[in-house]
Amino acid sequence: MAFDGKLEPAAEPVLADWLDWLAHEKRCSAHTLDAYSRDLGRFLGFLIDHLGYVPGLKDLANLQATDFRSYLAFRVNQGLSRTSTARALSSLRNLFRFLARRGLIENTAISTVRSPKIPRSVPRALDPVEAREVVTRAGDLPLEPWVGKRDVAIMTLLYGCGLRISEALALNRKDVANLAAGDVLRITGKGGKERLVPVLAVVAEAITDYLSACPMERQALFLGLRGKRLNAGVVQKNMRHLRHQLGLPDTATPHALRHSFATHLLGGGGDLRTIQELLGHASLSTTQRYTEVDASHLNAVYRDAHPRARFKE
Repeated sequence: MAFDGKLEPAAEPVLADWLDWLAHEKRCSAHTLDAYSRDLGRFLGFLIDHLGYVPGLKDLANLQATDFRSYLAFRVNQGLSRTSTARALSSLRNLFRFLARRGLIENTAISTVRSPKIPRSVPRALDPVEAREVVTRAGDLPLEPWVGKRDVAIMTLLYGCGLRISEALALNRKDVANLAAGDVLRITGKGGKERLVPVLAVVAEAITDYLSACPMERQALFLGLRGKRLNAGVVQKNMRHLRHQLGLPDTATPHALRHSFATHLLGGGGDLRTIQELLGHASLSTTQRYTEVDASHLNAVYRDAHPRARFKE
């Protein structure tokens, strides 16, 4: 993977090697690689102004903790969130560890810099009735009937299987061949980690309806109007239109359907370990955030509004 950076020309291939290592050895997703590349580019751009010249590897080795803290302060002044700044610092630590393992430079100063504290927040789940409306009304927007069925299938996967939007859009036709209720989907999540997700009847039906209506047959399951793999931005745009139509808050995003899947399962008596496996969370602590939701309320609505009720009255 090439890197269009702001480092001495002789050192830039090392950065490209790092990104290639992340892609092939650590199996980072394209989304993660783009984020790491942007983080690195922003950091090197900062260093040019901070140092007054284009840095080389030797300059990276000589950076002090105060230099890294200045970069964090720079990001704050740019209005960047604590979450993205913590990720950016993690990216840099990863790079410096890579450079040390390759015997290129050694810099221990970055390990002394603390990450910004990130406020702990409970994921905002949709009300079960709202989630059901999103799924059933997703097909009302497009002019092309097959596109409407596509959008229903996507929203059904997010809420009915708890997939990330990137995971749903990465599916290929062969992954859902002869799909039926009771089958499982093999999902590749973050870090290339695989998990098996059970398929509910409503999910299998939505995908089958879409495939029957789609006029194009490609490797990718979900296609755009031009026959290419669908972009996440299209799904997010459709969700914004649905929010407007249904009067939902800005927190009603495609990812909120995944949160709703987990929250409603927990409210229905699902155990954390099982939900952790279904979501593909590496840490149980991530899943435990859902215990802060009002489970007593969810128990009352789960039986009628979860996908197991087939989104029907």
